Amino acid sequence: MSDWPVGLSTGCFYTRSIFDTLEKIVHNGFSMIEVCSSPAHLDYHDDTAVKEAAALIKTLGVEPYSFHAPFAEAIDITSLDPATREYSGNEIRRAVEAAARMGVRHFVLHPGPERPLDPEPGERLTRLRNAASVLDPIADYCRRLGVCLVLENMLPHLLFGNVQDTLWILGALRSIAVGTCLDTGHAYLSREFDRVTYKLSGHLALIHASDNNGERDDHLPPGKGTIEWERFFLAITRTGFRGSIIMELAGKDNRDPDELLAEARQARRYLRDISRKLTVALPPTVEGPDSAEY
Repeated sequence: MSDWPVGLSTGCFYTRSIFDTLEKIVHNGFSMIEVCSSPAHLDYHDDTAVKEAAALIKTLGVEPYSFHAPFAEAIDITSLDPATREYSGNEIRRAVEAAARMGVRHFVLHPGPERPLDPEPGERLTRLRNAASVLDPIADYCRRLGVCLVLENMLPHLLFGNVQDTLWILGALRSIAVGTCLDTGHAYLSREFDRVTYKLSGHLALIHASDNNGERDDHLPPGKGTIEWERFFLAITRTGFRGSIIMELAGKDNRDPDELLAEARQARRYLRDISRKLTVALPPTVEGPDSAEY
């Protein structure tokens, strides 16, 4: 049983500058973060801002564990339009450069478009192939810059909202340097929570942790919705997961940052307490050559 590190996505402050919020995050005890690429939070096109953010992260001694790629309706690597795919690939590569400059370990990408799609089987396959054709050079670029590309499972009404699509892409890529990010909220809403945990386990690099009540992607703190976290932790323990957990919590313009961070601390403690409880309940088994005689 592992006692996984728990960090926080800066996306809970996506409408506020990273320079106004990062110290608050660190002072609330979080030593590991995922960097949000929302333009209002950190403009990855702005080289000066990226360098200053990297310097601040280093000064504060926080680990930039991951960087979330930009996602917007205009970014669609599955598009049937070559110009849209080219634009999308260029945007993602620009974000990879920012992530590498910050020294992050994982680059988290939504592989599908941010709008509902229900294409015919032929178009669906074309879109999956388009995604693979864009992702292969991006994966190589990430590797050259020392960053690991990871694909996130998406909401059930979106392309890549089921585990089969993600596994198809992983199989279609030439690169083997691509992992997955399991978003608990997305998996819970897809009604395939247990299946996605095991099917993605061989590629699993990190977990996005948030809770909901089974109806909307609320990004509630773990323990505030209806996800059975002890059951989930048992499942990922059995997969041999060795990564980290990043909490993705909802943030709003009028939300008091101190209140939000207090909830984040409570949620981290909640997850850590479950992890430690299971560590005691499921101690590691050590078997020597003569263990059967004792």
